[in-house]
Amino acid sequence: MDAQAIAYDDAAALDAACARLRELPPLVTSWEISRLKGLLAEAQVGKRFLLQGGDCAETLADCRSSVIADKLKILLQMSLVMVHEGKRPVVRVGRFAGQYAKPRSKPVESREGVALPSYFGDMVNRADFTGDQRRPDPGNLLAAYAHAAMTLNFVRSLSAGGFADVHHPEQWELSFFRRANAPDSLRQEYERTTRQLADALHFMEALGEMTVEELTRVDFYTSHEGLSLLYESAQTRAVPRREGFWDLTTHFPWIGERTRRLDGAHVEYFRGIENPVGIKLGPGVTADQILRLVDALNPRNEAGKIALVTRMGSGRVGDVLPGLVEVVKRAGRTVLWVCDPMHGNTQVAPAGQKTRDFDDILREVETTFDVHEACGTILGGVHFELTGEDVTECIGGAAGVTVDDLDRNYASACDPRLNYRQALEMGFRIAKRLATHGRR
Repeated sequence: MDAQAIAYDDAAALDAACARLRELPPLVTSWEISRLKGLLAEAQVGKRFLLQGGDCAETLADCRSSVIADKLKILLQMSLVMVHEGKRPVVRVGRFAGQYAKPRSKPVESREGVALPSYFGDMVNRADFTGDQRRPDPGNLLAAYAHAAMTLNFVRSLSAGGFADVHHPEQWELSFFRRANAPDSLRQEYERTTRQLADALHFMEALGEMTVEELTRVDFYTSHEGLSLLYESAQTRAVPRREGFWDLTTHFPWIGERTRRLDGAHVEYFRGIENPVGIKLGPGVTADQILRLVDALNPRNEAGKIALVTRMGSGRVGDVLPGLVEVVKRAGRTVLWVCDPMHGNTQVAPAGQKTRDFDDILREVETTFDVHEACGTILGGVHFELTGEDVTECIGGAAGVTVDDLDRNYASACDPRLNYRQALEMGFRIAKRLATHGRR
């Protein structure tokens, strides 16, 4: 059973769209996926750290060079301070080039007596509350593919062109700090970090250290929730000289909290692909459910295959997570533990907007670090909804956003994201913990 199946009313058009998707070139390659799986295996044992972030839901309209470049910049800047403080490489995975579908709690939305299909992301329909825009359109599957391809092309071009050269972090447009009105202390700390990292790189190169190449050029990998099984399966295929089947829409798909039923269609699909797979876990999950999911999706207990992405909420993570971690540890399952501190901390402001409090988000991250340190396990990554733009969607942090500011620039299509200043501040806070985590 597909828990988030879309009711398309034109079966012929749907068949034609899926047939075309099967003919189109893959968006990513199996060897890129294999490399990422190896990097995630190293993150499982504390040799690397995963930074995963991007939009809650991409829109086709935001497939613009400035928007894409800004998302890369904030991921680069966050990872830079983590590399510097944590003294380990960072795996950068963007929630982009495919995050066009969103799960919904109800298939129908009602406003003032009018009922229309819920907005399931631009891969399915549009956010405007009209009958035409909310009608699921099979053509959106092809539009999502095209925009994902354009996004990936630009990301790869930027990386190949030196945009992500760690030798020159000063080129990551520090003027962006001024445009975002970042606090002087944050700007100064970042500039100090870039100078120190540049000096360290030059020193390592002077000594002839070959491992410096791992840090000087930055790879980006893509991820999205594998919600539309029509989209994912149409780009799933066998490849020459490799075993198994590969989902070539993205490097790192994940299963959501609403679609991780053991007898559901999503788990059945994901157990058949070679990609690393994330599993979102809310506070209601049981240890038995986790073990059964891990065994179904990774029966060989392969390193780098499974990421358990916990999203408990700051008020519950300290009570719920320790027991789950201990059970998985005792069972000997090889997993990457990742903290998603966004989804468990959503609240509704007095004016009705969904928002999240920076302090709640940070508290969940810090408590998750505490839990893993107490259990003798490793928190190997974090997963954020963020943007490189100066939006006002989450409150708190050095950005100083209050509930009265939410209407000023609330641009998200679905869930509230950390803005540029909040994301960079979060990066510094996490980097401080990385300096000691997993090294005791």
